[in-house]
Amino acid sequence: MNGGGGAPELAGTSEPTDAPELAGTSEPTDASEPAGTSEPAGTSEPASTSEPTGTSEPAGTAHFAGPADVARPADPTSAPHPRSAPHPPTTPRPLRIGNASGFYGDRFDAVREMLTGGELDVLTGDYLAELTMLILGRDRLRDPGLGYAKTFLRQLEECLALAHERGVRIVANAGGLNPAGLAAAVRDLAERSGVPVRVAHVEGDDLLARGGWGEGVLTANAYLGGDGIAACLRAGADIVVTGRVTDAALVTGPAAWWFGWEPQEAPYGQLAGAVVAGHVLECGTQATGGNYAFFTEALAAGRDLRRPGFPLAEIHADGSAVITKHPGTGGLVDVGTVTAQLLYETGGARYAGPDVTARLDSVTLTQEGPDRVRIGGVQGEPPPPTLKTGLNRLGGWRNEIVFVLTGLDIEAKAELVKAQLAKALAESPPTHVSWELSRTDRSDAGTEEAASALLRLVVRAPEQETVGRRLTGAAVELGLAGYPGFHLTAPPGKGSPYGVFEARHVERDIADHTAVLPDGTRLAVAGPLRTVELAPVPEPLLPEALPAGPVRWAPLGAVAGARSGDKGGDANIGVWVRSDAAWRWLAHAVTVDALRELLPETAELTVTRHLFPRLRAVNFVVEGLLGEGVAARHRFDPQAKGLGEWLRSRHLNIPEELL
Repeated sequence: MNGGGGAPELAGTSEPTDAPELAGTSEPTDASEPAGTSEPAGTSEPASTSEPTGTSEPAGTAHFAGPADVARPADPTSAPHPRSAPHPPTTPRPLRIGNASGFYGDRFDAVREMLTGGELDVLTGDYLAELTMLILGRDRLRDPGLGYAKTFLRQLEECLALAHERGVRIVANAGGLNPAGLAAAVRDLAERSGVPVRVAHVEGDDLLARGGWGEGVLTANAYLGGDGIAACLRAGADIVVTGRVTDAALVTGPAAWWFGWEPQEAPYGQLAGAVVAGHVLECGTQATGGNYAFFTEALAAGRDLRRPGFPLAEIHADGSAVITKHPGTGGLVDVGTVTAQLLYETGGARYAGPDVTARLDSVTLTQEGPDRVRIGGVQGEPPPPTLKTGLNRLGGWRNEIVFVLTGLDIEAKAELVKAQLAKALAESPPTHVSWELSRTDRSDAGTEEAASALLRLVVRAPEQETVGRRLTGAAVELGLAGYPGFHLTAPPGKGSPYGVFEARHVERDIADHTAVLPDGTRLAVAGPLRTVELAPVPEPLLPEALPAGPVRWAPLGAVAGARSGDKGGDANIGVWVRSDAAWRWLAHAVTVDALRELLPETAELTVTRHLFPRLRAVNFVVEGLLGEGVAARHRFDPQAKGLGEWLRSRHLNIPEELL
């Protein structure tokens, strides 16, 4: 996830147990064992082991299958190249490409599930997000040989031989800050395991050593495109690991290899289609029923959402794609699940990347069959002249104390705590202090927990002392001197470091995009021949409003779905409906002013609304809602994951004909 880029990552989750901890993050153990290793009945292997034209192998080296069923001209010069012709003279079968990770800490068994669940040509894994890069940066400080997603290596320990046997190539951004180190570790694993695979990696995104980024910056990584991945696959790589590429590049690179799209020649529509498919795949099960607004309808229809299957795309040479999943897996794929993921962590109509700018306002979605949604109509434009670069720096120290207020006089108890701690806060003032009272209590409650509210104090400062024992000691001393029923949710700690994310844009030539091929050859990856500065897209015409009629005071979620997420310090909320009549109402009713009224937290912030008539959707971008980004934990929900559900729970007048 680019979150970005993407990509999803949940605060409070994510890394192997030996990774350094940041404020508000805990790290999953990567020692979990697969739930099962049996293959589903009917699993078949790819029928062909043909390799792309021009790929040479050392004698006796086994390698994975390439594009199958491709009738190529005997003389490559006798027919126009696919990029220069309206249609390829011979068309490869669709590329079947799956995803097995939406964030660092996602389901460990997913690689095995995707390899055994059905046919695939390529399996991708997205392990990077803004928070992950910060954690890997601290990892690298401790040991320069680290800086990559170690879980990926453990997954390969179990599944490398299986992928080789089934002819599935693997492309993952698990290299993080050290793709060369991960590639070396994969080679060592393959040698120890006796699995003859060819490993390549992509580098050049790490710009930290160039300097000039400012004080305290731990990571500075440009978001690269998919051409380096394509070059590695053309050279016969079975495993390709990268550093910071866009999440969609994990799909555009294999698509360019599969269909023979040569670097610098621009099939913008085809590339844009692959970008959109990649964006749908990048967050894993969010495309197959995970985090889905209408999950209760799916459950009522008999869908099993306990363990959604991971998604895959069947990408065609024209850039169109079908989103689906392996047969017999949980979850669902319908127009709603794909719409939700399309809107996730996006902004306006132009979805810019290093290879192409995809026009999200051109996307059409069609339910082609059970668990099959076709993406079509995607238009593309030249990419922008600069590369997005993500910076992570240590912002200082953070601490949090949560007071439990029970029973009567909740507001008065909260004011007493604030008054009692005012002296400690004044003597050594933090740079940031916030108090938040969550009225989780109920009147005349049947349990003590239901009768209790939570008062949350969050402090930040450059020095640990300010947020540490000097403050927490003052809070603990209130144990016998505070409000009646005084207690805390947990003993206060000494504070933790927090990070700050910033996005900048740099000239393309600053990044030395390099494909390091399986034989060690270093291939410089050229940038696009043409770029275009991004410009706003004119707002589409509003649909005709519904005629006046009876309305009912009801939650927005009665008719609309939503999905929200983070981009640095900004949040987005995508809202969609499922009928033309509902769209005629939504486009007129849920405006920027309406959003500010429904979500008072946004009232003083800059909010932009983007319309997507083909998706029957509006997308709101709320600037600054998340402060300095997820690692700074500026608010209760630091990644805005629940923001869309809060909006759906808010009431407004809705036409009765829609209910």
